[in-house]
Amino acid sequence: MFTNRQEAGELLAEKLVEFKNKKDVLVLGIPRGGVVVAKIIADMLSLPLDIIVVKKISLPINPELAIGAVGPEKTVYWDEELCKRLDVSREVRRKEMRVKDQERSEREKILRGEKKAPSFRNKTVLLVDDGIATGATVLVSAKYLKKKKVKGLILAVPVISNDTFRGISKYFDRMVFLEVSSEFGAVGQFYEEFTQISDETVKKLFDRR
Repeated sequence: MFTNRQEAGELLAEKLVEFKNKKDVLVLGIPRGGVVVAKIIADMLSLPLDIIVVKKISLPINPELAIGAVGPEKTVYWDEELCKRLDVSREVRRKEMRVKDQERSEREKILRGEKKAPSFRNKTVLLVDDGIATGATVLVSAKYLKKKKVKGLILAVPVISNDTFRGISKYFDRMVFLEVSSEFGAVGQFYEEFTQISDETVKKLFDRR
């Protein structure tokens, strides 16, 4: 168990020290909690920090269950197996995707403000979150970044579900983690302190770069 996101970021940074001061390496945090961890890594390794705003897609009857996720430029990932098992129609997919894409776009405007997204082409990206349950948000991020022709894509997370780890490792050049758990209920169970992170906090962390 980690004390908080700060400690988790420090421990991850120690495992990523080979990237310290490297040119063409970018730390990319997933809001909200992932940006806190990413900021620690970026500071300790003297690397630039940016964000990637994504949004889980779920069904109204079960908002906690992610059937997919949407990222920048309408990049979308679907958990095809889950959609099939729940008999989610194409019409429902399109509707939910439109709603979540609008929410995602509005949040990006709030968090990014006037800052333009960086160029990812030929960059090595350290994609950071504070923990991974289903993997939908990191998979849509990976799909988007590969479209942008990144040179290398490394997923860095403090903790990940064992089932998800086995399913998503092929989408990344490398995965750096502190714990893989077979008893994964929620990310917060692995932290002593797991406070809610506001958009304002993310903006402040991001604006300091």
